[in-house]
Amino acid sequence: FLYLYQSTSFNQQTATNNMSGKGKGKGGRGDKKASTTSSSKAGLQFPVGRIGRYLRQGKFATRMGAGAPVYLAAVLEYLCAEILELAGNAARDNKKSRIVPRHITLAVKNDEELNKLLGNVTIAAGGVLPNIHAVLLPKKSSSAGKSKSASQDY
Repeated sequence: FLYLYQSTSFNQQTATNNMSGKGKGKGGRGDKKASTTSSSKAGLQFPVGRIGRYLRQGKFATRMGAGAPVYLAAVLEYLCAEILELAGNAARDNKKSRIVPRHITLAVKNDEELNKLLGNVTIAAGGVLPNIHAVLLPKKSSSAGKSKSASQDY
């Protein structure tokens, strides 16, 4: 009797769940596909959706095209890759395996275009380029016999 009661209640539950008329499944919507991010569609590492959200929330314009966040993400990713490549080379020149702010400063200041772009940017703990003005360097004496200059002859 208990088995018969359980089987009838199970049949009633399945009958109520399948009353949509579309057969088994999720109401005709089909299988759920895995979502694809707009960054992966564009082949980028930077978050296209987040940049688009920031552009919308920033009220920079009343309207925004669909390609605007993709373009901006691509530009930012290129700039970061360029700076990181040059900073990695600077770190390798200094026999270091880790990039520190000093390497970023050296990379930016030694590159003409990046120096123009980031000319008035201060990088914390970056330091300055090693530079000694030519006037401050000791003079090279070509002849050891002449120590006096001609102007001091009276």
